[in-house]
Amino acid sequence: MIAVNARFLTQPITGVQRFALEISRALQKLYKKEDILFLAPYNIKLNAEAEELNAIKIGTHTGHLWEQLDLPRHLKKIGSPLLLNFCSTAPILYKNKISTLHDITYIRYPHTYSKAFRWFYRIAMPLVLKTSKHIFTVSEFSKKEITDYYSLPQDKITVIYNAVDSSFRPQPDEALKKEKYLLAVSSVKENKNFALILKAFETLSKQKNNLKLFIVGDLKHGNFSNIDLNIFVNYPGIKFIGRVGDEQLIKLYSNAIAFLFPSLYEGFGIPVLEAQACGCPVIASNAASIPEVLQNSADLVNPLNTDDFVKAICNLATNTSHRNQLIEQGHKNTTRFSWIQSGGKILSIIREVSKND
Repeated sequence: MIAVNARFLTQPITGVQRFALEISRALQKLYKKEDILFLAPYNIKLNAEAEELNAIKIGTHTGHLWEQLDLPRHLKKIGSPLLLNFCSTAPILYKNKISTLHDITYIRYPHTYSKAFRWFYRIAMPLVLKTSKHIFTVSEFSKKEITDYYSLPQDKITVIYNAVDSSFRPQPDEALKKEKYLLAVSSVKENKNFALILKAFETLSKQKNNLKLFIVGDLKHGNFSNIDLNIFVNYPGIKFIGRVGDEQLIKLYSNAIAFLFPSLYEGFGIPVLEAQACGCPVIASNAASIPEVLQNSADLVNPLNTDDFVKAICNLATNTSHRNQLIEQGHKNTTRFSWIQSGGKILSIIREVSKND
């Protein structure tokens, strides 16, 4: 029997939670129902997903306290099974575990996070890595970052790629298509380089090309540092949509002229695959893991150069042949990634770890 730390069911779905959920679904298909347990705190937010996974609520705490106290206590009561952790944190003192570290953004771009967040990760992560039997990460780029920074042996970390759900496929909508919009899915974290999108659109709008910019994502103050968005809230052509469900997101991807992804630092970057699966050409940064994920299937540009992004956007908006080529290459690129394939790779590591016990 194995157990999965399903604390992610209490959190909004971003890239890290998406990885945890989809890998959990894949493992559920690969294991017998009675051989895999999904353990979660009582404050579950993703109720439908929790029911799908047959998640068991345990403990009286929430958040880090649940993870560090309630979860290991319960695991010891049921025989100390191997615990899989997919969202970077894990119970430090429970040693029969495999953990996941998606990237080290908190080291490379510390101002992205609050002091409390940085403090916790800087203390907890070395201990989590040290007490884990194996580590997963989501790209060769992240593997090198983690092994170099924490001086870990290469064979302790395995790359488990993200993928895109089959529900992400083109959904044409003539009304949306007539909007002639560019799409960005972002937050205002420092590494997301969100300001470049706004600067690029400011330049584009002066060219009177009637393009619009739709922005999806949580742009509120919270655990992360922010930039002043007030000057753009009523800017002509910009529409802040906020958080949306997958159904609406798929429609937005499917009918956009291009998807913009100018991140300075990403462990993987699931949105680029989602966009490509929906038939949306991608203009992305040439930094961090992004070239590894996209290869030659997108326009990769310097994320520090606004003019490069503007030129790439203008080219896609006017060059139908190039746009169609990127759409075709993007679709082919998404076929390199599969949640079931990634789940199978995890299964092989579990067997290897269990054999060595």
